[in-house]
Amino acid sequence: MIPPALAVLRGRILSFLAAPKGPGDAASYRYFPDGVVVSEAGRITRVGPAAEVLPTLPAGTAVDHYPDDLILPGFIDAHLHFPQTQVIASYGAQLLEWLQKYTFIAEQRYGDPVYAERQAAWFLRELLANGTTTAAVYGSVHPQSAEAFFAESERLGTAMIAGKVMMDRNAPPGLLDTAQSSYDDSKRLLQRWHGNGRQRYAITPRFAITSTEAQLEAAGALAREFPDAYVQTHIAENLQEIEAVRSLFPDSRDYLDVYDRYGLLGPKTLFGHCIHLEERERQRMAETGSVAVFCPTSNLFIGSGLFPMKDLARRDPPARIAVATDVGGGTSYSMLRTLGEGYKVQQLQGANVSALEAFHLLTAGNAEVLGLADEIGTIAPGRHADLVVLDARATSAMAHRMEAVDADLEEELFILMTLGDDRSIKATYIQGRRMHEREGTRSRSPA
Repeated sequence: MIPPALAVLRGRILSFLAAPKGPGDAASYRYFPDGVVVSEAGRITRVGPAAEVLPTLPAGTAVDHYPDDLILPGFIDAHLHFPQTQVIASYGAQLLEWLQKYTFIAEQRYGDPVYAERQAAWFLRELLANGTTTAAVYGSVHPQSAEAFFAESERLGTAMIAGKVMMDRNAPPGLLDTAQSSYDDSKRLLQRWHGNGRQRYAITPRFAITSTEAQLEAAGALAREFPDAYVQTHIAENLQEIEAVRSLFPDSRDYLDVYDRYGLLGPKTLFGHCIHLEERERQRMAETGSVAVFCPTSNLFIGSGLFPMKDLARRDPPARIAVATDVGGGTSYSMLRTLGEGYKVQQLQGANVSALEAFHLLTAGNAEVLGLADEIGTIAPGRHADLVVLDARATSAMAHRMEAVDADLEEELFILMTLGDDRSIKATYIQGRRMHEREGTRSRSPA
């Protein structure tokens, strides 16, 4: 995709400057009640009050105007599965049974490159319809699944992190590679796509149960050869899973130690779930800067447990935390729905997550833990113009609730994260180009 030479959005602009310390932390963000963001060739060049910016634009410049809506950085999803779109909302199983009964069956279809290409196009469009502009994505074991995904992402101009799953045991024959083939296929994909435009590669052993020691060593070898690549996997999601790992790796101190022995921990490692970590594991994750990814809708739907967000955040050093949908165990592509369920998960543990903390997490916070804060996550000069336009009156229930809100930004954000979903996404922009808009919402006027 070629970004537009000049793109201008006007509306109520919100972007974070720092992690909020809690509700009411006005110093953590910058807000323009009537603001303008200008981008050229896909990157933001100016943001500020409309009264200051508009007079500096060339006469007749087209402006996409959203006077009643919030303009935020595009949402970032730190963990989801591209081949699981057609097993979302599958009934009645916990993790290990769910994989065998639903997931592994669906993923075998991704060996067909034509099928993978069609699914990639649908998947990425669905992310955009939900305001998600960057994600960390698992492919299937087939290299063509990752190839199809990256090719479609490149065509759309999105910034994505993805990798083919490495899996050489405890799965159907149609989903097994080997230690050597997983290394070779992953390396080819990494060399082809990592740093190619906005695409980045994640070395992706699915989880310890489906990888032999030899395959984990191959993953570690890739991580040593390509230290700027990501690593993504799962840990401590389910109690039966943990027992299975203990039996498969009896010489390891705990689940995290399995990955640690092969050099797979570090600031570019994304660990999905992290619900049932032991104290040593929590401390080791914090020490290595590894990222704990909170997947609330999945954890609730599959019955895995409650993510200890506040405990991890209060450690010294604090754990690095991201948030994600985890589709298809997760039940919605919407990061707004994800935030709402995340709030409930923390309430069940006697903790609150303010609206400011939540929206920081899915924009600047996720960008920071992914090492992309210089590229995305904030509305500031030099960043890519990946933006989302949010409508807090998208449904009759939301509009009714908003009648009681007296220009309170935090209350509006909380309504969005508890009552909002894809209907609240009025428009999504990639590098300044509108790539999704809700029907009947276009508003363009000259500057």
